[in-house]
Amino acid sequence: MDDEDLLRYSRQIMLPQIDVVGQQKLLNARVLIFGLGGLGSPVAMYLAASGVGKLVLCDPDVVDLTNLQRQLLHTSERLGEPKAVSAKKTLRAINPGIQIELRNKLCSAEELAEEVKDADVVVDATDNLESRLEINRACVQARTPLVSAAAIRWEGQISVFDLSHQESPCYHCLYGDRGEVGQTCSENGVMAPVVGILGSMQATEVVKLITGAGASLLGRLVFIDALSMQWQSVRITKSTQCTVCGTG
Repeated sequence: MDDEDLLRYSRQIMLPQIDVVGQQKLLNARVLIFGLGGLGSPVAMYLAASGVGKLVLCDPDVVDLTNLQRQLLHTSERLGEPKAVSAKKTLRAINPGIQIELRNKLCSAEELAEEVKDADVVVDATDNLESRLEINRACVQARTPLVSAAAIRWEGQISVFDLSHQESPCYHCLYGDRGEVGQTCSENGVMAPVVGILGSMQATEVVKLITGAGASLLGRLVFIDALSMQWQSVRITKSTQCTVCGTG
């Protein structure tokens, strides 16, 4: 860490839970982000600003006009551009000192497994159940911490799954294969600041996991109803019948 880094990250370094040691951990970290939309935008922007040394951005889609209401990584001038390319431009402007790798295609199962294995933390900011289950399976196999969130209409949820802890449930423990069929933003709508709130929370959980600060959302599922601005936190437990991480 040079003098410019010390100045750039000084407000974080001042926090006793971070300090110079924690900031160096962030600079040494590799975070894999799946999805560069409403959730992935604040995640990527805050992690870049916080000094996560390497961000791997995964999204096969291109920027569409309907994205711009909530996907703050992208601009009107970038319509039709791959989201990963657009995201890199924004993140470079925020922090030119970090490394950014792009994966602007659908990963095969083998490629997904390799990417997850190489990451310190994985962020699931996708918007469909199939992708979430695939990412979860790869994280369970690699024992890589997963920070997962979802949002629709005025509601959302967030949790952390980390199978390096024996007692941790996985995403499949929670939802199995039944999931949220038809529950997509394109069909149901979503309030832009809601994904901003949840994405910021995901970024916070990533920083905590990397630095060891505080207590993560491991074993807890937090819900937000922004229309009434009510929060609820519930305990979630590992399922012994889970076909992904259990004995079922």
